[in-house]
Amino acid sequence: MHSQAHRLEDRSRVHVAVDLSGLDIHTVAQQGVTENVSARGARVVTSKPWHPNDHVTVRSLLGSLRSRARVVYCQPLGKDSFAIGLELFVSVGEWTMPQVASRNLA
Repeated sequence: MHSQAHRLEDRSRVHVAVDLSGLDIHTVAQQGVTENVSARGARVVTSKPWHPNDHVTVRSLLGSLRSRARVVYCQPLGKDSFAIGLELFVSVGEWTMPQVASRNLA
C-alpha cells in the first residue's frame, strides 16, 4: 500500500549547484544539483548514494545558503545518479543570489 505524504509548504523548481559534505571526516564531499527547494527541504541529484538519516552540511554554490540537513530518502535514478531528499535544519542565506537590477547606460 502506497500512501503519499503531504508537505507543509510548497517547493519551488530551482536548479542550483550544491556542495554536500558529511559530518563524518571519512565521508568525501560531493557536488549535486537541486531539483526543487523549500525553506525546510530540498531534492538533490548526486552521483553517489547517501543513506537515510545521514547528516550532511549543504552549501549553495550560486547563493549564500548554508544548512545542516538530514537525508530523508535516496532513490536511484539511473547509472551513477541518485535523488536524495533533504530535511534542512537551521538554514542561513538564500539558494541563489538576488538578481541585480540592470542599469540603463545612456
